[in-house]
Amino acid sequence: MFKSAGIVARYDKEKALQLTKELAVHLNSRGIKVFIEDSLSDKIDTLAETVSLKEMKTDFIITIGGDGTILRACLNSPKPEPPILGINMGARGFLTEVEPIEACNAVDRILKGDFRIEKCTKLSAKIDDATLPDALNDVVISAGEPSKILYTELCKDGKPILKCQADGLIVATQTGATGYSLSAGGPVLDKMLDAILVTPICALTVFRSLIFPTESEITLNVIRPKTMYIMIDGNYHYMKSEKGLTVKITKSKNVSSFIRFENDFYDRLSCRLLFQGPR
Repeated sequence: MFKSAGIVARYDKEKALQLTKELAVHLNSRGIKVFIEDSLSDKIDTLAETVSLKEMKTDFIITIGGDGTILRACLNSPKPEPPILGINMGARGFLTEVEPIEACNAVDRILKGDFRIEKCTKLSAKIDDATLPDALNDVVISAGEPSKILYTELCKDGKPILKCQADGLIVATQTGATGYSLSAGGPVLDKMLDAILVTPICALTVFRSLIFPTESEITLNVIRPKTMYIMIDGNYHYMKSEKGLTVKITKSKNVSSFIRFENDFYDRLSCRLLFQGPR
């Protein structure tokens, strides 16, 4: 089924670099063409071809790291995105699928077709005429300075719902409900509930999370200040200064796909997120 694979790994962990080399050899021995992200080219000695993540047009991608590595891969890989096998070398690794010791066996199972694909909704964000990269986890809007209040008007499908005074707003997917939104007091959404979640960051008004259908168009009209800072999936940053800024967020036409085996959503939630201690 698969003839090529890309490897994206943390470059600040020696164990991740070592596993990258081992997997490249293992994949080659199985007749798979291997491409390694070019940011690793001066950190490991391998015969695999290096390529930028934006040009990694492979049948599937292996990430070696935590959720941040996965989010970076989803943000920058070519569209439509190839499915991702996440190998956990992060602090929590909620989105990952297997531990490093299982990596080679997981690859063999993939090549045998012994896996399933999980598709996850992404969000599309526009600021006036500017289209930003899609978000797998969340779009975070703030005033760009610590403790500076963002005054916004929240609209659903063009209809004003409420005005909010907060340090910022998190607009998250079901996947992103277990990320920054959860830390800010938002709820966990069941895997079968595909929705858009809006969670305030330190709201001055009585405002808790709101959950909207994914078919909704969420509009945020910035009342003040005139400078707005946007962060997508913790990796992409965008700042704009202009009076009367508007952000429109909708369901993206793109999805992120993950290679899964037996792991269940609630197994990962309890073992890796809710009760996970520091490594």
